[in-house]
This record gives sequence, structure tokens and C-alpha cells, in this order.
Amino acid sequence: MNIILLGPPGAGKGTQAARLVERHGMRQLSTGDMLRAAVQAETPTGLKVKAIMESGGLVPDEIVSSLISDELVALPQTVGLIFDGYPRTEAQARQLDEILARHRRKIDRVIELAVDEDALVERITGRFTCAHCGAGYHEKFKLPRNTDPLMCDHCGSFDFKRRPDDNEQTVRTRMAEYRAKTAPILPFYEARGLVSRVNGMADIDEVTEEIEQVLGS
Repeated sequence: MNIILLGPPGAGKGTQAARLVERHGMRQLSTGDMLRAAVQAETPTGLKVKAIMESGGLVPDEIVSSLISDELVALPQTVGLIFDGYPRTEAQARQLDEILARHRRKIDRVIELAVDEDALVERITGRFTCAHCGAGYHEKFKLPRNTDPLMCDHCGSFDFKRRPDDNEQTVRTRMAEYRAKTAPILPFYEARGLVSRVNGMADIDEVTEEIEQVLGS
């Protein structure tokens, strides 16, 4: 199957995509990763977009489409695709349909990880990691066993860190951007009966099971 995985930052898209890759041998196509790889490899496309990306500009749709088309050339028909971060507009969605049709493929499902915004803010802003081994914790849901002082369960370190963008203002801004970018494409796919929503706030394994049910339906 070829699917689009949607969800705001922190909803767990990366975790669920990794599980789909592991379970079903699917290929995750993240346009952001593809563009960064092209820049690093200094391909002709990479050289075109390097200056655009460094200035914070939007990479033209035709370049992104070309990257996706190039990826599909090397993939057997039996390998399912997970699109992450693309399409973001109805124009891109229509363009993706054309690309897939050229490779005798189509979008089979659009899966959105539905979240409660306030709960997701709490989930993201409360997380922190061990500065030494990278073990993950949460100030409400997963504190280390020793809390006075805080000590990592895995390596015994007393040093912890947070991502600088894990603050409420940044998280809510990213969610607003997600809604603005995602809203235009949902009706496009809903009209074709392709959209399914799963509870992104559930336990990770439960979310995985819901996605498996959607794919098996």
C-alpha cells in the first residue's frame, strides 16, 4: 500500500512510520530528508536547492516532484510507500497523483494521527533526556526512579537536557502551522474516501494496532 501519514509534531509519526517500515518493508519518503541528502551529496538538484533552503525559502514543487519521481524509479512495485511531510497543498496532492500514476501506483490511505492539542503540549513540553546516554524521560509520565537528585536509570548521570524548541509557544506555533498546511489537502482525499483517523494520544502499541486495522480494512 501507498499511504500518507499525517500528524502534528510530537504526535508520533516518526515512531509509527519506523514500525511500518520494519513490519511491512515499506519505504518512508520524507521530502525534507530527501532534500537534505541531495544537498549533502551535491547532486544537481541539491545544488539548486541549497541556497533556497539556507535562506529559508520554499523549494519549488517541481523540484520536490522530481526527487520523488527519481526515488520511485529504483523501487519495485511490491514496496509500499509512506509519504511524510508531503503533500502539503492540494496542488501538490494532484501533482503526486500524476507522479504515482506514471509509476503505476496510487494513494491507498491517508492516515491522520488525531491529537488533543493541550495534552500534546503537555507531552512535548514535559520531556527531557539524559545528557550522557540520551535516555528519554518526562516530568509527569516517566521520571527517573531517583528524583532527589535526578539520576538517570540507565547510566547514573545527573545531567539532563531539553530540546530548546520544546516550549509551549513553539509547540503551539508548530501545531497552528500544521493545521494551516494540512487543512487544504484533507477534503481532497476525504472526497475519495481515503482518510482514516487514529487516536494519536493512545499508547504507542495501541496506535500501531489501529493503523494495522486501517491498512487491513
